[in-house]
Amino acid sequence: MKILVVGGGGREHAIIRALKKSPLCTEIWCAPGNGGISYDAHCKAIPATDVDAMVAFAKEEAFDYVVVAQDDPLALGMVDALAAVGIPAFGPDKAAARIEASKVFSKDLMKKYGIPTAKYETFDDPAKVMAYIRAEGKYPVVIKADGLALGKGVLICQNEQEAADGVKEIMLDKKFGASGNHVVVEEFLTGPEVSVLSFCDGKTVKPMVSSMDHKRALDHDEGLNTGGMGTVAPNPYYTPAVADRCMKEIFLPTVAAMQAEDCPFKGCLYFGLMLTPDGPKVIEYNCRFGDPETQVVLPLLESDLLTVMQATTNGTLDKTEVKFSDGAAACVILASGGYPLAYEKGKEITGLTEGQLDAADVTVYHAGTAIKEGKLVTNGGRVLGVTATAATLPEALKKAYAASESIHFDKLHKRSDIGARALAAMQ
Repeated sequence: MKILVVGGGGREHAIIRALKKSPLCTEIWCAPGNGGISYDAHCKAIPATDVDAMVAFAKEEAFDYVVVAQDDPLALGMVDALAAVGIPAFGPDKAAARIEASKVFSKDLMKKYGIPTAKYETFDDPAKVMAYIRAEGKYPVVIKADGLALGKGVLICQNEQEAADGVKEIMLDKKFGASGNHVVVEEFLTGPEVSVLSFCDGKTVKPMVSSMDHKRALDHDEGLNTGGMGTVAPNPYYTPAVADRCMKEIFLPTVAAMQAEDCPFKGCLYFGLMLTPDGPKVIEYNCRFGDPETQVVLPLLESDLLTVMQATTNGTLDKTEVKFSDGAAACVILASGGYPLAYEKGKEITGLTEGQLDAADVTVYHAGTAIKEGKLVTNGGRVLGVTATAATLPEALKKAYAASESIHFDKLHKRSDIGARALAAMQ
């Protein structure tokens, strides 16, 4: 099969590396891809959000299957557009992608179908937002832009002033554009966070191994929120008893709710969960593989990824085995100094051969790299994800950090405590 993966970051690289293991995969392309991905796939410089150009390219090249990995093209209806020209794709259609693309849609879905989540209200008038927050009088309070905002449209406000500043930023200054026309204000939940990605075919849901993301830029979970500075899998807080409860109270009800709303979900449904004192609750849904969660989840997948993906498209997931190894994986993100704010690009990366290290059970996933004048250089905030697999989490972390020491570029920044909370939870 000739396959196209839409996107160009670490998540897409992880998907490509997993798809390449499939005996069914004969040729693989990525659009737009990046420098490091070009070692593993043919790259074509088409923006992921250019639906018309992407569909025309897919038709012209006669791809057998397309994996739409990024949220924006899914929200724009790329899967629908591909289906219209007879090309099967992995990912939800536009109607189902609303589960991520609209916070208002997802919160209202949870309320209607009794799926546990934080108490919330939705608004389109900034004055009413502040009136509600003052009336509730509970801090911290969470304010979310309704639409997609590169994972950064969520503010946790500690007091009234921060809330007022946040409302101004999202709704008046339009920091996230039209995504801020509507906002969701919700209660702040406490407890360990767990990410559970799952394969869905509209009726059946098969969860993948759980993971734990590290969102803050600096050690001890300090600094600004980023797109994720590292991940580990499995997440020790996600015990078999918790998994069982999530399946009954959250996963199955969500898939059934989407069916009932006449927008069955096919693809990867990501459950962002908080294990509160009152039980597991949904913080957010994503309509695609998480980044950098994919970089630890897929290396543990023992089943054939392409076969599983096709089963989600064809509605045969109930008859398809989805098996993960009993081991662990850890990913350490190497970022550009200054990320998530201003950072420089074009720094030469040394220590890699054809984008990889010669180390057993270690894969380097490229998130923000380019090839300039024959050299591999930095081209983004998150540059590389160094992932190691091992029998246990302590071993995987030790391997990932040791491997990351071999890679160099000017102003490289990484956290030194990825997995510390997970290790503490295992004690």
